[in-house]
Amino acid sequence: MHAPLAYFVASVAGLAGVLVWRVREGRTAVTARKILIPPLGMATGFSMFVLPAFRVPWSWAIIAFAIGAVALAYPLLLTSSLERTGEVIMMKRSGAFFTVIIVLAAIRYLARGYFDSLLTMEQTGALFFILAFGMILRWRMDMFFKYRALTDCDKSAGTIMAG
Repeated sequence: MHAPLAYFVASVAGLAGVLVWRVREGRTAVTARKILIPPLGMATGFSMFVLPAFRVPWSWAIIAFAIGAVALAYPLLLTSSLERTGEVIMMKRSGAFFTVIIVLAAIRYLARGYFDSLLTMEQTGALFFILAFGMILRWRMDMFFKYRALTDCDKSAGTIMAG
């Protein structure tokens, strides 16, 4: 299979996997563990930097992380929220959430094609990993703080009622 075609097929398959995962995730209650495990699991990807081919200058890594955490996380923050439903906390997504995921994937795909012409494939992959990690970390930390606010609210309400 031709390399650009293989990359496109892999990108579409990855996008489909993310969309299916997000649909399933939205049908179950949110827990602190479900919020924190994805970025922790993703952090194992930093082991790629053991190999010299994946190393990039610190300034590039900081810029990639900042773009992910500031610019690309913002649409995710706007289109997802947590809400209490009975005794559980559920993820509530706006209708635009999946559009945001698809647009972010398209931006990544198009930008990667450009950066592959300037950097090695490994360096491009490393920068996009850092960018994605910044985006996921900020989004998940925001969700975690909102989750804690909802659960702390319950604890304080229980204390007031018990007292």
